[in-house]
This record gives sequence, C-alpha cells and structure tokens, in this order.
Amino acid sequence: MFFTAKTKLNSPLGWQKQFRRLLPFLLGIIFILAMSSQSISAAPKNTEILWDTYGIPHIYGNNTQDAFKAFGWAQMQSHGNLLLRLYGQARGKAAEYWGEEYLDSDKWVLTMGVPKRATTWYKAQSPAFRSYIDAFATGINAYAKEHRNLIDDEVEVVLPIKPEDILSHLQRALLFTFVVNQGSVADVSQHQSPAASNGWAIAPKRSASGKAMLLANPHLPWGDLFLWYEAQITAPGIDAYGASLVGIPVLAIAFNDNLGWTHTVNTHDGWDAYELKLQKDGYLFDGKVRPFDTTSFPLKIKQKNGSLREQIFTVKSSVHGPVVSEKDGKVLALRVVGQDSSCVLEQWWDMARAKNLNQFQKALQRLQLPMFTVMYADRAGHIMHLFNGLVPVRKQGDFAYWQGIIPGDTSKTLWTKNHPYQDLPKVIDPASGWLQNANDPPWTTTFPTAIKAENYPSYIAPRGPMDFRAQISAKMLAEDDSISFEEMIAYKHSTRMELADRILDDLIGAAQKSQDELVRRAIDVLAAWNRKTDANSKGAVLFNSWVDNLDLDKTFSTPWQEKSPRTTPDGLADPESAVKALSDVAAKVEKTYGKLDVAWGEVFRLRYGNLDLPANGGNDDKGIFRVLSFAPTGDGHFQAVGGDSYVAAVEFSQPIKAKALTSYGNASQPNSPHVSDQLQLFARQQLRPIWRTRQEITAHLEERTVL
Repeated sequence: MFFTAKTKLNSPLGWQKQFRRLLPFLLGIIFILAMSSQSISAAPKNTEILWDTYGIPHIYGNNTQDAFKAFGWAQMQSHGNLLLRLYGQARGKAAEYWGEEYLDSDKWVLTMGVPKRATTWYKAQSPAFRSYIDAFATGINAYAKEHRNLIDDEVEVVLPIKPEDILSHLQRALLFTFVVNQGSVADVSQHQSPAASNGWAIAPKRSASGKAMLLANPHLPWGDLFLWYEAQITAPGIDAYGASLVGIPVLAIAFNDNLGWTHTVNTHDGWDAYELKLQKDGYLFDGKVRPFDTTSFPLKIKQKNGSLREQIFTVKSSVHGPVVSEKDGKVLALRVVGQDSSCVLEQWWDMARAKNLNQFQKALQRLQLPMFTVMYADRAGHIMHLFNGLVPVRKQGDFAYWQGIIPGDTSKTLWTKNHPYQDLPKVIDPASGWLQNANDPPWTTTFPTAIKAENYPSYIAPRGPMDFRAQISAKMLAEDDSISFEEMIAYKHSTRMELADRILDDLIGAAQKSQDELVRRAIDVLAAWNRKTDANSKGAVLFNSWVDNLDLDKTFSTPWQEKSPRTTPDGLADPESAVKALSDVAAKVEKTYGKLDVAWGEVFRLRYGNLDLPANGGNDDKGIFRVLSFAPTGDGHFQAVGGDSYVAAVEFSQPIKAKALTSYGNASQPNSPHVSDQLQLFARQQLRPIWRTRQEITAHLEERTVL
C-alpha cells in the first residue's frame, strides 16, 4: 500500500494540513509521527523525493526498486500528461484514444512491430531489472491514482501503465525516431536524425585546474518525446545526476563522483531501404520468388462525435523487414538495427553505476545502445570518444552508397550481423588533451587526428565535410591550452557566427564598389556588426537573411578540403551575385522591420510558457555553437522551437563542480511553477548550480515527497 507525505516547505501550515488529511488512517498517523522526529537533512529512513526550487527531483531510494518507483512518480508529477500521451502513442492506440490525427503514428508503430517486440523485450530482461521496470510503472500508476485531478481527462484512458508500455516507448524513441523516423523513410535521401548536440571532454593537461572536465549539450526539439527531464537518483550502489527523455526510467546523460558521459547524434547509418522486385504474389530474392509475411491489425479511430470507426491495417514483410512504401510499382522494405537489443536500459543504468573507465567500458561493450557518440571524462583524468552504435557489417559500398535505395533482390546486400565493440572508432586520452563532437564524423574529434578514417571500412562514417559548428567547436578548444571551468561555460554560450568570418570580409569588399545607396547602408551595418547573434547584435538579422537566400553549396571560392578541415570552405565564389542578393535582402529587411540594424533579439524570440524574451544563438549551419532553431510566427518574427535543451558542465575536482540548465524548465504540467522557470537564465547565457549533497538540497528545498 502507498502512503505519501508531501509537504510544501514554504507553507507554515503544510504539516498540520497533512496531519489532518491522514488522521483517519492509523498507518498514516504512525508514518507522520515517524517523520516528525526525522530531520530532513539526515539520512532517509524511507524512500523520498526532495524537490529543489527548480523542480529537480533528488530521489533517495532505500533500495533500487523503490528508487525506480520514485522516479516514475516524479516524472508523472512533472510531465504526467505528456508521459501518458507518449505511452499511448507507443501502444499504437493513439488514434483510438484521441482521433484521426494520430493514425499515421499508429501505423508507423505497428509497422515497426513495436508493441509485440515490447513483450519480447520484457521477457528478455534479467529478473532484477524486470523488477525495476515494474517498479517504475508502479510509481506512475500510484501517482495517477492519488492525483487523478491533476491529470488531463483525455489522457487518463492510457492508465494503468504496464511495464511493456515503457519498453514500447523506448523503442519508438530510440529505434524509430532517432535511428530512423517516418520523415527519413518518406525521403530516403534524408538519413538524418531530428536532433543534434555538442559534447566536449577536456583532459587535465588542458584544464586550468588540472582536473578533467565534461560538457554535455544535446540539441533537441522543445516538445513531444524530445523533452529532457533532469534528476538525481541515489540508492544502494548509485548516486548519479543527469537527465533522461520523458518516459525513460534511467538517466541517459549523467555523472557521478567518479565519471560522466554525454551523447551526441553521430553520423551513424543504422537502417537501409531495400527496393524489392515484385513477382507473382511475392518478391524476387536470390533468383527465387518468396512470399510476403503478412500481419493484420484491427485499428480503431475515434471520431469527433466520440464513436469509433474500425479498419484493418495490414503489414507486409520481406526478409529485409516491413514494407514501408508502395508507390508507382516501387516497393521499399526497411531494415533497422537494434531490434534484438532489449537491454538498453540496463546498460545505461550500469554506465551510471560505474566507478572507473574499465567498468564503464564493460557496460559499453554490451552494445545495447543502437547509436550515439559517447563522450566521457573521469576523476582519474581519462577522456574518451567512442563512435558508439550497432554498425552493420556490409559486404560492399561506401557510406554514400548506403544512403540511397539498396537492391533487395540479392543476399549480397543484406546485412545480418554488426561490428563488435573493438571495431568501432574510439580514442582514449589523445595527445591533444581534448575531444569534441558536434555531430561530425569521428575523424575530426581532435587535432592532430587521433582516429584515422583509412583504418575503418568506408561505410562506417563519411569523410567530410566538417561543418562550421564542429569547426568552431574544435577552434575554441585548440586555441586555449588552459581552460577553466568558467571559460568552458563561456565557450558553450558562444554565439559567434563562423560563417561570417569566412565570407563577410569578401562581401564588404565587393559591396564597397557598389553605387547602390541601400547596399552601402547595408555594408555599414555589417561592417559594424560584432559577428555574433547576441540579443543586442545589430547586423546579425541582415546577414542571416542574406545567407538564407544563398546556395551554400555554390557560395565558396575554396570548397571544404580534408587537408584543411578547420579553415575551409572560404571566400565568395561570385561576389557580384552576392552583392545583388544583399540589395534584395536589405530592401526586405528594411520594409519588414523599419531599419537595417534591427537587433537579433527583436526578431528572434524565446517564447515558452508565459514568457517572451529576446533570443541569442541561432541555426548551426551558420557555425554557431550556441544552437537555437526557429520557426516563423507569421509576423516577421521567429520563435525558438529547439536547440540547446539540456546543458551540464562538470569538473571532476574534489568536490565536483557542476552547473546545468534545462532550457524550458523541468516540468510541462499545467500550472507547474517550473514550466519555463529556467528560461530567464537561458536568455542571460547562464547556468544554475547543481545541488547534489543533502545539505545543499535541503538548503534549497521546495517540497518533500515520501513514498
């Protein structure tokens, strides 16, 4: 039976109200009396959640199961509506629950076999870890039972949550959103994840304190299954701090007293689309006709009047995988890695429990995580970059070949096994003393080059180009041989536009010859610009608008070169056309905003919750390390919809120095004070301190939940 004592610490009547509420229950009385003699700052006698003033749950579990249970409870308190909606989608029943707009989502989930595989994955867990997943589900359901009034009516239909729902959501997020997503399948040429990231690891030799440092900085959309949830989990054998995507029961990016890691989306190809040659009622494979395997699903779709419309949805599969497209006689089947990797959660959990590099690598060697770079640093001074992922062993072709449509009529193109851990690109403790990844291939993680492309199969990762964000990332690290913790945080917030440093001088030189009065005024603005996208930067809007009207593949006089990866591309190939484009853009900017020198933050905004603030940072294709992606709002302005989402800066000193920020706040539930409560810090380019010790947490305590 669940009893909770939940007290708002800033309310002097909190204890009395709680006492009166539980008075009818004998066990509740005993429980409260026990609590009254227990100091909050003392070691806990019960599993509890201490909520700090930013809504971060610090979980203290008497045992591992109780810690998982508390984490499920915490996620519901902070993101209950979102979590239930995500789990409903992962079941493939969202259209039944919420209507036609979710039908494509359901079809994708069912085509990929997510719910059925969740049952298989659940059975494949070790008995201990299966009990942890059970406990997480129990925490979700217990919160929902006690706080039904705080959950939207339309998502209650998903309750109760089953452990298999958690594994369905994990699959949908990892395998069928990050590794491959519906958009990529619709356009096979776009082998791209909807996410990006920065990650740094700095060795003691390049650290001002002589201690290793780690920078975690994923860039994800600011909504849906991409929201980060920040937490601390303490239980026997673990004391880890970090973040997880909502609905995931373990930390995916984390650090403890001994080590830490972050992930970036790597240039990993974990899926292929095979074109099938139809013959009779089947398809041709190695000279023989094979029949399709078919599975039918009864789909229910909720109508506007509340009734349900039913239809049968049939999925056909070949030896490659499910058929995902049938257009104009062309049939494509999809093959995706990781469908047998049932123990991703346990691997992440053991990564957070590891105490040294050897233990950490033993967890990594299981290769349950289907993709993502691992950037690592530890107290002993080690740093590591691992190009992690399930990389198929392919018999032919380079990386570019496998980005296209693959012939599906022969076993010569059908991969059936993955490379072992020792085959993956990796470097530990490079001579440079630093590692970076900004979603570039592993060959440019540090300089001098530590991972050489020629030592690996040509299909593992592309050989360039190194984009501008990766270049400025490497530049900041390479040019500072003694980086302090504070400097690392300042570099993280750099809004300098590397692209401007490559072509703006050429543009100014060419435009100075122009007799066009508007062009001359535009050049005056650009010449005075600080080449940053700070909120008060004047000239950034004009330059950004000009660049958006260029074809960057044809812009540069010197293209990117593998021998000069950090200084190319460079220069304007066609200055005359560039000046003409500037004239056209300047006229539009002046008409829209009334002036050419409009400040960046007047046009680009941070709108989240009830806040509307000037933004700083911008799109990474311009070479901005402080990434924000924007969507037009229809009034000539733009709203941030993604980019910097969770940031953690860690120095493995004694004690550890750590700061973090979850840009949009650590909650999405209506009326939570933590929706967007960190956005002011984000706008000021600041991180907040991480409170990890019980003494620090209780000094900044907002609420206590005892389970």
